[in-house]
Amino acid sequence: MGTDVDIRDELIATVRRFVEKDVLPVASALEHADEYPAAIVATMAELGLFGVTIPEAYGGLGLDLLTYIGVIEELAAGWMSLSGIVNTHVMAANLLKMQGTEDQKQRWLPRLATAEIRGCLSLSEPDAGTDTSALKCRAVRDGDEYVITGTKTWVTNGQRAGLIALAARTDEGITCFMVEKEPGVDHAGGITVSKNIPKLGYKGLETVEMAYDGHRVPAECVLGGEAGLGRGQHFILSALEVGRINIAARSVGVGRAAFEAALQYAQQRETFGKPIAQHQAIQLKLADMATKLEAARLLTQSAARKKDADERCDVEAGMAKLFASEAAFEIATDAMRIHGGVGYTTELPIERYYRDAPLMIIGEGTNEIQRIVIARGLLARHPLE
Repeated sequence: MGTDVDIRDELIATVRRFVEKDVLPVASALEHADEYPAAIVATMAELGLFGVTIPEAYGGLGLDLLTYIGVIEELAAGWMSLSGIVNTHVMAANLLKMQGTEDQKQRWLPRLATAEIRGCLSLSEPDAGTDTSALKCRAVRDGDEYVITGTKTWVTNGQRAGLIALAARTDEGITCFMVEKEPGVDHAGGITVSKNIPKLGYKGLETVEMAYDGHRVPAECVLGGEAGLGRGQHFILSALEVGRINIAARSVGVGRAAFEAALQYAQQRETFGKPIAQHQAIQLKLADMATKLEAARLLTQSAARKKDADERCDVEAGMAKLFASEAAFEIATDAMRIHGGVGYTTELPIERYYRDAPLMIIGEGTNEIQRIVIARGLLARHPLE
């Protein structure tokens, strides 16, 4: 039997081969067409990627977060949108794994592990994004059911998802509900997928607005059962730590793809009788790009290790997300500059990296918020005596 490191390396190598064979040849065409990659997603399900962190007892691979971020880096290096298709699903599964009752785990985790149903996270609202305390979506108890009313936005995979981790306000406070939905249906019960939000990048998967108009769910859908009432904000903020580590891993993937493209092009393109890689101006850029990329990867791995060890990692996840996302955007920008005019065309994926990178600066809490989270965490850890 192989060690955990062997299993991790084998899976990551498998995903890299899959990306090289099935993703890279078609990614730009699918992205420009904003076309959902159904065949690619089916292969991802066959590889077990939707169950990567779900325990083996529930049909998943049961692997650690360090393995997961390695998988995410490979997917993002091929096409960043694929990492988004997996991530919200994994966040919903992790919420169940960490906070669900045993009945809830038995009910949903095996189906999530095989991607029979896909999961998503529904937190943001038109007037409540980063400020989770301002949520207006309401769930009112009515006997053995809750009646949910409100509007959610920025729901990645919302249309195709069959299970939604939904934050709503109850009498006890913010509560997380696991809401079942028929995948691919825009209107069912009291749920309406009302708007697909067009985006600069991050194409090929849906980001939607969803309206809940008196939608009824059984009381047993409260995450964690009765003990979970009013604890949804705590549950979801903990899940967002994994989301931020995921964003950092995506950033490493996009940054790596942009850097490798620039490194290769700089040795092929000649000006003034020699490859531009021999010009000092280009060498300085390549050195900075490589250094930022390595630092971003190490910060991401450090945060993942702390989370795997069940240690507090709000500061570390914020640092990884902040640094890696800024690094990815800077690397993508420098890659375009090294490529010159051809980098600005749609013939090469450089322009895609440039459009995808800003999402990581904004997603899972803007970097302005990350700086505040990091600072508050540091002050709480190091108070004056």
